Amino acid sequence: MRHTLLNIFYLGVKELRSLRRDTMMLVLIVFAFSGQVYLTATGVPESLHKAPIAIVDEDRSPLSERIVNAFFLPHFLAPDVIEPYASDAGMDAGRYTFVLDIPPNFQRNVLAGRKPTIQLNVDATRMSQAFIGNSYIQTIVNGEASAFVQGHRAVASLPVELETRVLFNPNLSSVWFGSVMEVLNSITMLSIVLTGAALIREREHGTIEHLLVMPLTPFEIMLAKVWSMALVVVIVAMASMVFIVQGLLDVPIQGSMSLFIAGMLLHLFATTSMGIFLGTVARSMPQMGLLMLIILLPLQMLSGGLTPRESMPALAQNLMLAAPTTHFVALAQAILYRGAGLGVVWPQFLALLGIGSVFFALALARFRSTISSMA
Repeated sequence: MRHTLLNIFYLGVKELRSLRRDTMMLVLIVFAFSGQVYLTATGVPESLHKAPIAIVDEDRSPLSERIVNAFFLPHFLAPDVIEPYASDAGMDAGRYTFVLDIPPNFQRNVLAGRKPTIQLNVDATRMSQAFIGNSYIQTIVNGEASAFVQGHRAVASLPVELETRVLFNPNLSSVWFGSVMEVLNSITMLSIVLTGAALIREREHGTIEHLLVMPLTPFEIMLAKVWSMALVVVIVAMASMVFIVQGLLDVPIQGSMSLFIAGMLLHLFATTSMGIFLGTVARSMPQMGLLMLIILLPLQMLSGGLTPRESMPALAQNLMLAAPTTHFVALAQAILYRGAGLGVVWPQFLALLGIGSVFFALALARFRSTISSMA
């Protein structure tokens, strides 16, 4: 047993030394857990931000002027008041996301209680702005029209008062969600890439033949790659959580980092095994990259990290129970956002242990068959 552990340790150290000489892989590791986390967290606006809008004012009344002046930063750029013939050209050229057309006699019809209609043209190719801005504009127009008719801005008296309490993210900041989720995505991506690349690197450099003539078992070779690459991911992931997420982005972490690391290690047990399996299938790094496309995208998009699993089709929900990312995202959100303890996340821990064991066994069987064919 001692001899086996020493073999696994020294082989792992060899992998770390090989990784140290791979400059491009080191750049990828650093960027994935620093620049990419920061850009993903801050690159997407939290709400409607500087949306370009034009207004066709065919009424030229105090009410229409009041509506024009109601659109301002930060949600909207200053509106361009255009002629009716310029509406389609502006939308076609992509200059405006919204074009609001106020018809003639609008103020007169409002004061007469006729409930006139206003046309809102939306460029739906700008999907996020179009979806949010539609509600913003409707609220602004209704608010200005009501205040104009009443002569003052009255607070509506509702029969039921809804008191909203926002938990775990009181400011509804997308930075809190995006930064942590990007760290989780980078953990999954790099754990697969690093182990797969380590195996392919052995084949491309011809050092796999050297290992075959040494008194080493496939189990020792594979486990050495798993622990060494997992160690790299754990170190850079925790550095990212401390210096980027908590430090630079000022995102509070509610739960135990030790418990999160334990869950991450179980997740890495599964994903590094997946990387070994893909490394035995791919014959080169370009092939590895193509395999990553069809593996990584479903793991990230259907795991519940981007959209809630409850909104997905039942088939996708059931299939993704076999993916380690589903359980890793669930336990990470519970620990980091809600401060959950082991009593809450133990089902995810058991699921990751079971999935990791299956993936490790499959990867080891594939790795043994590949080694045998090369011997």
